[in-house]
Parts: sequence; C-alpha cells; structure tokens
Amino acid sequence: MSGPNAPGHEILTLEEVAHYLRLKPQTIYKWAQERRIPAVKLGKEWRFRKSVLDRWLDEQMLGEDSGFSHLRHPEGGDPAG
Repeated sequence: MSGPNAPGHEILTLEEVAHYLRLKPQTIYKWAQERRIPAVKLGKEWRFRKSVLDRWLDEQMLGEDSGFSHLRHPEGGDPAG
C-alpha cells in the first residue's frame, strides 16, 4: 500500500499533501512558500510530516478563531463525557 495513509509513511511530498487535503498542488506550494502550512524545503523540494499536518489541521478546525473551539476536548478529559 502506498500514499499518505500507508503505515509508516510519515514524510509526504507536496503532491501527497495536496491529495491528502484534497487541494490543488499549486495551493499547497503557495501556502508552503508563505509559511501558512508547516513544511520544510529540502534542496528544491518541499516535505511535510503527516503527524504535524494532522495537528495543524485540528488547530485550523478547532482554534479560537474557527467558531468550533467548543468541540475541543479538555486536556486529559474523557471525550465520551
């Protein structure tokens, strides 16, 4: 199995991130250049760590400015209630 959801596939290419987030590669490239998405440039190529992207995505969805911060679980709290 290959792709961003393969076990142990932690480092992603720009194209894999675009597929994972269902965005155009041009958008991911622009965001990486603008430092709007966590990425590192290795030589001429952008690379992304999946676990960092997942955390960043959660912050985008559940941050104070999102309007959905009430959906966050308290630190160490039980999500079931």
